[in-house]
Amino acid sequence: MDSTRQDLRLTTIVVTSVCIIAFLMVRAVGNNSVILNGSSAVLYCAVVCIGIQWVAWIPASIGKTERFYDLTGGLTYLTVVGFSLWAGSQSEPPSVRELMVSLLVVIWSLRLSSFLYFRIHRTGKDGRFDQLKTSPIRFLVPWTLQGLWVFLTMIVVIVINTQADTAPALGIWDGVGVSIWMLGFGIEAIADRQKTAFNTESKNQGKWIDSGLWSYARHPNYLGEILLWTGIAFFGISCFTGLERVAWVSPIFIYLLLTKVSGIPILDKRGLEKWGDDPEYQKYRDRTPALFPRLNKKS
Repeated sequence: MDSTRQDLRLTTIVVTSVCIIAFLMVRAVGNNSVILNGSSAVLYCAVVCIGIQWVAWIPASIGKTERFYDLTGGLTYLTVVGFSLWAGSQSEPPSVRELMVSLLVVIWSLRLSSFLYFRIHRTGKDGRFDQLKTSPIRFLVPWTLQGLWVFLTMIVVIVINTQADTAPALGIWDGVGVSIWMLGFGIEAIADRQKTAFNTESKNQGKWIDSGLWSYARHPNYLGEILLWTGIAFFGISCFTGLERVAWVSPIFIYLLLTKVSGIPILDKRGLEKWGDDPEYQKYRDRTPALFPRLNKKS
């Protein structure tokens, strides 16, 4: 009973906090948004982001499985791209900027969600959910957080796509954004491919990867993720006004989450638990930065 009460308390805090954060973001950036049935399209996008996760949580909690968690996240990105483009078209046809930034998100989402989906089906589970999926109430937490993750990472695209005003022509900042996105996407895709190839080799079972991009940084895939969303944020420079600029929290949110909360801290802790006593692993950690490569690698 005490455990159930604690789970309910934690979940209530998380759900309430997520709803408050989403509401505050909508209030900040939705003033110039297309209005649908009396509410901004940004609000509808927030509801879609979180609502899809809650619907998916029902069969996932019944089956106690996380196999479709990442796939659901990818589907949510695609749904929000389509919905935001449609909502914006109620004011005027989508601009080249809207179509371009939406296409970048679609490309990224299809690649990453399919990669994560096949990875979890290959390994059988995701260790992050071992203690969460045993309780339906507790299991709602990661699904709710994923809804907030999608909404906050997508907020730049949502604002661009749902603006009621005429979009300015493409400019230099959009070109810079594409370049940064391509760099980040390339780093993330290559890092994922290298690690997958490494893990499929039987001789590498139980080892850490320290070759390729992983010899320059311990988490190059996260570096790519941060860079590509930073590139997306550049698309808003020439078309955001007033509080719409709050949407630039997107890459900052991603950086803080991956480096301080759910990404690097968790993986580094697991690495130390597995190989912390191995002198070679200690050398690898000492000479290899967590995220940003050094100009001169340590030997």
